[in-house]
Amino acid sequence: MTKNKVQYGIVLIIAGAHLVNDAYSNFLPQYLPFLISNTGISFAKAGFLVSVFTFSSSIMQPLLGYIIDKQGKNWFVSLGTFWMTVFLSLIGLTDNYLALVLLAALSGMGIAVFHPQASFLTSEASGERKGLMMSIFMATGNLGFALSPVIFVPMLNITGSAGTLYLLIPGILVSLVLLKTVGKAEIVKQETPVIKKSLLKTLIGSGKEMIKLVAVIVIRTAAYFGLIVLLPNYFKAAGLSVITASYLVFYMLFAGVLGSLLGGWISDWAGKKPVTVISLFLSSFTYFGFFYTEGIISYILLACAGGLLWGSFSVTVVMAQELIPDNKALAGGISMGLAIGVGGLVVSLVGLFADVYGLTAAVKLLFVFPALAGTVALSMQKKF
Repeated sequence: MTKNKVQYGIVLIIAGAHLVNDAYSNFLPQYLPFLISNTGISFAKAGFLVSVFTFSSSIMQPLLGYIIDKQGKNWFVSLGTFWMTVFLSLIGLTDNYLALVLLAALSGMGIAVFHPQASFLTSEASGERKGLMMSIFMATGNLGFALSPVIFVPMLNITGSAGTLYLLIPGILVSLVLLKTVGKAEIVKQETPVIKKSLLKTLIGSGKEMIKLVAVIVIRTAAYFGLIVLLPNYFKAAGLSVITASYLVFYMLFAGVLGSLLGGWISDWAGKKPVTVISLFLSSFTYFGFFYTEGIISYILLACAGGLLWGSFSVTVVMAQELIPDNKALAGGISMGLAIGVGGLVVSLVGLFADVYGLTAAVKLLFVFPALAGTVALSMQKKF
């Protein structure tokens, strides 16, 4: 493969698979109301299922990414998709709680296998357009995540719990397409030497810059997921209907998809660090603008804030891969899995803050988070 040549077909296939994987990764929260209604399990038990899934799908990505780096096999993206699809489709067939916990953990592992290898292959197939190609890859995942409620809630309303079996159809088709195309593509040479460094040495070698980058992603993700959780309640408290509130949140998420695409494209010529720092600071500014304005201007600022918040999403993945160039799947696992998983867990602390100080105070606190992440990014010494 010519290093400078972009393999558009490979990038688009992986991006399409990413859309399906991330749509499935947001399936369990959509299924929980049906599960609670059918079985009467507590909210605590339902929440624990999501925590188990989050742990196996996010926190485990760096370890699995490191293992994948050592193996160097393209077909891991197909295996991860197939594995996730099979176990997720079985969730609707049992009411046994221990079985549900096991299925949540196993299906999450499939997502954890897919993401590190998919980000690595996207990087390798991107030539000199890594920022733009990675932004396409990340944007399709964000789009799948955002579309999940729109697709799966109506489906489950019609089919009931047994409808989870329908997940097999697109999931297996995607895994077969990946196996036949990406699995056999000459993206990386299979004779590439096996990486000798231990996991600990690899992480230490990336130094303080990786710690700072992880902090940026954790803080940014906490703002993202925190707003997804709190804004619907904030809108409801402001007198808007649940439907209107859901549309406004989707509006912000979709703007994030566009923002991640634009951010990746700009980073190819303006630099990754400038895009990350500027977009995060502007995100806080526009979120506060949304809060203190009304009507159409307020909604426009909300969209701009969402786009700016997620404008550095793909950019930080590329930055992580540049910090660990010999372990790109590991870098993807850290930046897309570990850091995002930890950021998601921080949301529970924001929820406690809301219980003590009120919903409005918690929302304002989240508006500060992007600027805090931008400050950390500004302190990074490496020129990206």
